[in-house]
Amino acid sequence: MKSPLTKNEAQEKINLFFAKQKFTPEEMKKTRRLAMKYKIKLGHYRKKFCKKCLSQLKGKTRILKTHKTIICENCNFKNKFKLS
Repeated sequence: MKSPLTKNEAQEKINLFFAKQKFTPEEMKKTRRLAMKYKIKLGHYRKKFCKKCLSQLKGKTRILKTHKTIICENCNFKNKFKLS
């Protein structure tokens, strides 16, 4: 049986995952579940994947005064982020 990770080890695992250039939705799902299990906020990493299909976020980008909207090329979901 595996010994459970500490919160710091889980954070390091998440940072290493997002350091990669390409990832699959299955890998993203596992990383997201790990973050939820250890109550780790993904913060700026949220802008790297689609909220609906968990694939890498690519597609049309629209920028308004208060928000940036990226339309996912896989599922056509509108991912909306506040501009700071």
